[in-house]
Amino acid sequence: MNITREQLKLYAVTDRSWLGSETLYEQVEKALKGGVTLVQLREKTLDEAAFEKEGQELLELCHHYNVPLIINDNVELAKKIHADGVHIGQSDMEIKNARELLGADKIIGVTAKTIEQAKAAETAGADYLGSGAVFGTSTKADAKPMELDLFQEICESVTIPVVAIGGINADNVLRLKGRKMAGAAVVSGIFACEDIEKGTRELLEKVASII
Repeated sequence: MNITREQLKLYAVTDRSWLGSETLYEQVEKALKGGVTLVQLREKTLDEAAFEKEGQELLELCHHYNVPLIINDNVELAKKIHADGVHIGQSDMEIKNARELLGADKIIGVTAKTIEQAKAAETAGADYLGSGAVFGTSTKADAKPMELDLFQEICESVTIPVVAIGGINADNVLRLKGRKMAGAAVVSGIFACEDIEKGTRELLEKVASII
């Protein structure tokens, strides 16, 4: 496996919605100082050249903190900038194709919302799964809350680690105790914090207490 459970403990997913007067680089560095263990760069609107430049800068930053950077969806860009891996959804590139492009040593995470999807992704060679939305989410309009029992069944149906995603913050994360997850993937629960470093640290302590 190309990723450890420890690296999946608190997984920051970027979002430009809360930048204000700051840059994404500045906000990601605050999250890294607060203790995030993995960063996923998610960009839906940047053009390819700007995305590539941002990816290279954040890769260098994450590596300074000994944290992997993975790219959401864009396998070709991940290969080009030598990112640590990718996260792909059910409608994105096939895992097999992504593995052929990236090689055996890169991280491939896959979204799985059912037990069938989870087992298929593991069989196809995924390194970890992201599953949810456990508490709904404001970042995806079509994301319905997942029953926590189903989330636990997904965690128990595979041998690769599973992270919870969807609406997770410091106020609700303790509700995931005992669900067999490896960690939590968080968007607004980190980047919408008034003090990102402090908010990240508090969230990490809570996640660490339940896994």
